[in-house]
Amino acid sequence: MAGTRESPLMNVAGQHSRGWRMAAAVVVAFLAGFVLASVYPDGLSFTDSFRLSQVQLASQGNAKALYKAGPFGTVKGLRKNPVVMSDESVNPRLGKFLQQVAINNELIVALANSNMQRMLELWFTSIKQVGIKNYLVVALDDNIERLCKEKDVPVYRWDPDEGKDSAAGGSHQVSALKFRILREFLQLGYSVLLSDVDIVYIQNPFDHIYRDSDVESMSDGHSNETAYGYNDVFDEPAMGWSRYAHTMRIWVYNSGFFYIRPTVPAIELLDRVADRLSKEANAWDQEVFNEELFFPSHPGYEGLHASKRTMDIYLFMNSKVLFKTVRNDPSLKKLKPVIVHMNYHTNKYERAKAVIEFYVNGKQDALDKLPLGSQWGQ
Repeated sequence: MAGTRESPLMNVAGQHSRGWRMAAAVVVAFLAGFVLASVYPDGLSFTDSFRLSQVQLASQGNAKALYKAGPFGTVKGLRKNPVVMSDESVNPRLGKFLQQVAINNELIVALANSNMQRMLELWFTSIKQVGIKNYLVVALDDNIERLCKEKDVPVYRWDPDEGKDSAAGGSHQVSALKFRILREFLQLGYSVLLSDVDIVYIQNPFDHIYRDSDVESMSDGHSNETAYGYNDVFDEPAMGWSRYAHTMRIWVYNSGFFYIRPTVPAIELLDRVADRLSKEANAWDQEVFNEELFFPSHPGYEGLHASKRTMDIYLFMNSKVLFKTVRNDPSLKKLKPVIVHMNYHTNKYERAKAVIEFYVNGKQDALDKLPLGSQWGQ
């Protein structure tokens, strides 16, 4: 005989044993997905939990997929990654503070030092007027901490590690620092709406956020095409018949205002950006932020697999949209944005005051006197 054969009884028993093991694995995965959906309601829906469990089972070893694709037009991939488990050991002091400030495990966070004091005061004054409660200033020096306490503004004094990341300097230095600080918020299980201080709040942004992606960001685009994407045709006449090459274009996300969920891809994004900024002396944080978020995998580079959403440019408005388009359009002037970010202009304080006069105090000509652009040094 070439080999030993199992008796029919042994074979049936083995099949039953394997069947029970597979059934048990499916039940365990299903229950695990249910628990995730119960404990982290913002992370997974019940349906997505089961689908994720199926995917995880199907990916183990040589197991075959446990589900079939549905009819044409009904199949959708997972867009909403599950949130990470909270790790209080990362920063117990911050964790206790966030329990008092956050609402539904989310909050607005701004970093500020004394160079930003005047804009910071406008920033938190507009937030208070809207009635937003879940916001926090991460103070990078004693003066800002003292100011916030005097003005009854929630403040957390950040203590930098010895010899690492200076909290002094202008907006670009602070922007580079924020990615490392934000990581602790995400590890503690909180979603963060990261905000620069050159922003005026007119409505509560949490009423207008979708929460369906790892990163939800305002755009530097000034039109539907530039903000949401368009087909840009490159012309190279020397190629003759194939002179026209189609390219996809989108203007960058603004790294001064974005909502980020506590997911693995989101934390990986922060790690990638913080790592590059620590090694590349002349790197601009917004450039690095967009490159890591958008560049696909290619030879020698593994891209980030993070989901993303572009915010509505007329609700989350940059100052180019406002001063180039909205103020010159009678219909658009009637819209009420959620925030206006003075990111395109250097005379930020003057323009922020004008925005408050127009949208909050109703002064219809408040925007008219300001030129379209700003000059360096203004």
